[in-house]
Parts: sequence; C-alpha cells; structure tokens
Amino acid sequence: MIKACIFDLDGTLANTLESMAYVANEILEKLKLTPQPVENFKYYSGEGADMLIRRCLKDAGDPELMHYEECRSLYREKFDADPLYKVVPYDGIMETLKELKNRGMKLAVCSNKPHVAAVKVIAQMFDGYFDLVIGQSDAIRRKPAPDGPLKAAQEFGVTPSECMYVGDTKTDMETGNAAKMHTVGALWGFRDRRELESNGAEVIAEKPQDLLKICEEWKND
Repeated sequence: MIKACIFDLDGTLANTLESMAYVANEILEKLKLTPQPVENFKYYSGEGADMLIRRCLKDAGDPELMHYEECRSLYREKFDADPLYKVVPYDGIMETLKELKNRGMKLAVCSNKPHVAAVKVIAQMFDGYFDLVIGQSDAIRRKPAPDGPLKAAQEFGVTPSECMYVGDTKTDMETGNAAKMHTVGALWGFRDRRELESNGAEVIAEKPQDLLKICEEWKND
C-alpha cells in the first residue's frame, strides 16, 4: 500500500522553465554572454542550480566557467528573492494533490532547487498541500542521492516500499530507485518517455490524474 507520495518540484509540480530561463538569461546578458533558448533549460535543469549554471555558461560562451562563481551567486540571490516569477502549476496537479490528501496520503517535496526557494514556491503556490519540503542544502546531498526521500519516509513513519516517488527526469528515476521506492515518471514534465523508462521508471504517468489510478493499482497488488 502507498502511504506517502514524494514529488520533485521543477517539471513535476510546477512548470518553472520560463522562470529559470528568465533569471539565467538576465545574468548572462549582464556578463556579456549569449542568452539561451527557453527549451534548453529542460536539459540544463534536473541536477541542481549549480549544474544548471555550469551547463548554461558553457553554451553561452564560457566553456572554462570563468564566470561560474559570480553567476552562481547572482542566480541564487535572484531566485531567493523572487522564485515565483512566471512559475505556474501544471494542469490537474492541484486537483490530484487535493484528492491524495483526501485519501490520507502524506505528501512531500524533494527538490534540487535551493531550499529557501523551494519553500517559498510551495508556501505560496501549494499552501496547505504538503507536509514536508526538502530543498537543496548543505545538510542533505542533492539528488540522485536518496537522502531527501529517505528523510521524508522517516519523518512520516513509513517504509520506502510504502512511498511513491514522482519526478520528470533521469535524476529523479535514479533517486527513487536508490531510495528503493516506487518510481513514477511524470511525462508532462521536461523529459521524454525514453529517458524515464531507460533510467528505471516503474511506471509512466501521462498526466497528474494518472497518479490516483496508480496508487489504487499498487494498493490492490
């Protein structure tokens, strides 16, 4: 039986693509580097803000990462100040979260987004839905290390096998499997079915509402 659902944030709960691109490109322009297409950020993201900056800088004309520390500092500063610019929840996600809570499910967020920004996004966009938010910090290794999901399971008093981990990238599938949880690939997010399945997705959800059916199926196994 599934007793807890643990969600990635960017590309799973909320579409943050334009938000990430806007902040990063504003910094690139300030540094006299080349702004990057919004679609590129689907692949820059997934392994934390620091990796996003590295990938972005290389494509923007700084392969040696000479501007890395300055860009990293500015990116965190801007996101900590306003992490909600152009961020929108995916269609159907609110209704799905509400129904999961109605069924008595514990809900958590485990994100590689900096912790301060993750907490702000959840508090303002999903207030009252989540029992726990875990963002990137020095206290917990970033995904694909399973520290975050395992911490959530421990705090909820459930076993990893009673948890469903939902995410949209290779990193998320590796994270869920490392934590020995049921791993669901969110096809509405930033990556495609092939990436999710080839990296260990136990099942694919094409839309948020599919999560309700998946929970029911695992409940009856």
